[in-house]
Amino acid sequence: MSQFSSIFWDVYIAAITIVSIVACGVFLKIQSVRRVDAGKAQTTHVWDEDLTEYHNPLPRWWMWLFYITIVFALVYLVLYPGLGSYKGLWNWTQAKQYQEEAAQAERQFGPIFEKFSGQDIKTLSAEPNALAIGQKLFLNSCAACHASDGGGSRGFPNLTDSDWLWGGAPEAIETTITAGRTGVMPPFGAALGEQGVKDAAHYVLSLSGQSHDAASAARGAATFKTVCAACHGVEGKGNPMLGAPNLTDKIWLHGSGEAAIVEAITLGRMNQMPAHKDLLTPAKIHLLAAYVYSLSRPQPAVAPPGK
Repeated sequence: MSQFSSIFWDVYIAAITIVSIVACGVFLKIQSVRRVDAGKAQTTHVWDEDLTEYHNPLPRWWMWLFYITIVFALVYLVLYPGLGSYKGLWNWTQAKQYQEEAAQAERQFGPIFEKFSGQDIKTLSAEPNALAIGQKLFLNSCAACHASDGGGSRGFPNLTDSDWLWGGAPEAIETTITAGRTGVMPPFGAALGEQGVKDAAHYVLSLSGQSHDAASAARGAATFKTVCAACHGVEGKGNPMLGAPNLTDKIWLHGSGEAAIVEAITLGRMNQMPAHKDLLTPAKIHLLAAYVYSLSRPQPAVAPPGK
């Protein structure tokens, strides 16, 4: 791809742009000065026997409007980037505008977030104003993966239950949002073989009480203790320090059943939760963590008015 960083392409783009604009102006001028002799109107097309299109000069108002757009284009290309690597007299960039707008928004709204930063997450998880702000942050930053209600989907954890890959303590949630997480399940298909994978899968099915082949599960128990227990624990209850899921419940991130488990053991899995430390301020992350923490905990019922 290095050929596309050559100065040739800057010149090429600038030349094509300028020539195109000038050509539009020349063509417009040619069409504007043409005159049709009186009584000798020319036609270009006739439809349905009586619908006639005449070859007349362009209307003056349309012509001047076109000239204005050409002048506007030239002025725009002088002020803003549009000619290869030329930055324009105003040195405008999308990144610069975004940074300025973000800084302005932070000056305006930053104090609103900061006033909650001194409170602990458990307290904020019961504070209606904090939760209202946290919900908006969640919808903007998290709902695309975890759904608007936090219920998640295949491959994206449900945040409304009590099952946590990396721990559900307030501090763990805040760390997850800040720094992100990367969970890796290595592939074992080549090491275990088809039958070994199937046996391990049936043992995993047995851990959560699902339908399984007892003989296959018995053979898979030894494989699990040798290969899988290092991450998932001897009892299969997982390890939040590694993001290894609990295999003894009925909560499955990538689907349950023999086929899904065999696929996971054979091919492995890799999940990534992106870090938000460069996208959100610490005060916003604090509020967002409080909202996420609240999703898995029942909120007290609000008494109806007058009760």
